[in-house]
Amino acid sequence: MRGGAVLETLVGLIVLAGAAAFLIFAQGRVDGDPSAGGYELHARFSEVGALSRGAEVRVSGVPVGSVMQIRLDPDTYFAAVTLRIRHDVRLPADSTAKIASSGLLGGAYIEIEPGGDEDMIGEGGEIIFTQGAVDLFELIGGFVAGGRGGE
Repeated sequence: MRGGAVLETLVGLIVLAGAAAFLIFAQGRVDGDPSAGGYELHARFSEVGALSRGAEVRVSGVPVGSVMQIRLDPDTYFAAVTLRIRHDVRLPADSTAKIASSGLLGGAYIEIEPGGDEDMIGEGGEIIFTQGAVDLFELIGGFVAGGRGGE
C-alpha cells in the first residue's frame, strides 16, 4: 500500500509540473501577441472558412497582428473582420487581404499583400481589396467530378 501512495504522489507532481509548464507557455503566447499596442483595421470577406478570432495576420509570412473579431454584416451579408496590426507596420491603401490556410489540416490566417500606394491605411481604416477563403474540399471534389465527365 505504501508503494502505491508514493507512486500516486509522483504522478500527481508530474501532472502539476506539466500544468505549470503549460500555463507559463500560454502566458508567453498572450504576452507575445504581435499586435499588442497596435491599431485596428477592418476588412470584409465573402467567405471566412476556418478563420477564427485570434488567428494570425501576416505580411510576407511574418506575423504582424491578429484577428480581433468576426461578425456578419447584416446589410451586405459579408463577414466583417476586425484586425489589430502592430503599430510599426503601416499598410498602403491599395493593399490586399486574403484568407489563407496553413495546409490541409492547418488553421486559417490572413495574408496581407502590401500595395504600392503612397497613402497609408489609418487607424480604423478598411482594407478594400479582399479575397475570401477557398474551400479545398470543394475544389478537390470539383476536380474529381470533372475528371469523371470525360470518360
